[in-house]
Amino acid sequence: MPEVKKVSEGIFEVVKDKKQLATKNLDPGKAVYGEKLIPVEGIEYRIWDPRRSKLGAMVLKKFEIPFKEDSKVLYLGAASGTTVSHVSDIVSEGAVYAVEFAPRSMRDLIGLASRRKNVHPILADAGRPDSYSHLVEPVDLIFQDVAQPNQAEIAARNASRFLKKNGYLLLSIKSRSIDTAANPKEIFKEEIGKLEQAFEPKFEILNAKDLMPYHEDHLAVLAKLK
Repeated sequence: MPEVKKVSEGIFEVVKDKKQLATKNLDPGKAVYGEKLIPVEGIEYRIWDPRRSKLGAMVLKKFEIPFKEDSKVLYLGAASGTTVSHVSDIVSEGAVYAVEFAPRSMRDLIGLASRRKNVHPILADAGRPDSYSHLVEPVDLIFQDVAQPNQAEIAARNASRFLKKNGYLLLSIKSRSIDTAANPKEIFKEEIGKLEQAFEPKFEILNAKDLMPYHEDHLAVLAKLK
């Protein structure tokens, strides 16, 4: 029988031959992206691959993930919904507003939302939060994973529009999307400086770590509104 250990709210470690990250499946019997489903004492867990998920990698890098069962989450850069599906598991009584710009990915997100009623797909540019302000309520947390040059600015714009007081930002900074030639460490330093000083609202940086060996040239940041 596999062993299950709680890592944080809604996130687990399943030990079956090896340790694997997992969430409780909100849609039992259904895999989203070919992940393994493991039943343990009447509960089905979905294995969460950190190499396919920046947020999963953050968990393994010992970030505090401030989700609650009823959290409202704005997810910027939702892609086809791999990580969105795990967030949906975690905030089973909350909501995930999943913003994605690519129509092909949006089709997958709509399919996901048809089976998971807490997922709300939004076809939009994350850099233009006013275009979807009528669709998103105030949120407890923003998770951002976008491949655009102005990543800190996008985070600040959305936080200003949607993030509750004392809300959190989880940000995956992709250095190669900002400058392909510059030293990633310098880019990371600049982007963190922008979050702390350049925009309104300003953030307090609680944690920042690279995501190696799971993702190259990525810095994960956990921040809180000042």
